[in-house]
Amino acid sequence: MHRLLNILSGPWTSYILWLIKSQGSQRFGELKKHLPKISAKVLTQRLRMLEEEKIISRHQEETIPPKVTYSLTKRGKQLDNILDEINKLAKKWFNS
Repeated sequence: MHRLLNILSGPWTSYILWLIKSQGSQRFGELKKHLPKISAKVLTQRLRMLEEEKIISRHQEETIPPKVTYSLTKRGKQLDNILDEINKLAKKWFNS
């Protein structure tokens, strides 16, 4: 429990997961556009951590320039219900 809560409570982590869940596979630039206040460094750190925890996967196409996308893994998709409930609660509390 402690490890999962630490992962999800990290800065921006839950929102990154929500974006990938709700909008499908995302490129770095797409995530950055949805999160204008996050620095590229922090976004990179969060993505690497989520990849190390096998919650997201990184897929790189060998094109010029390389195209990298991030998507939820099978493990990451197990968070779907949790993310949906957080979204419902946010709408209820903040009308957003």
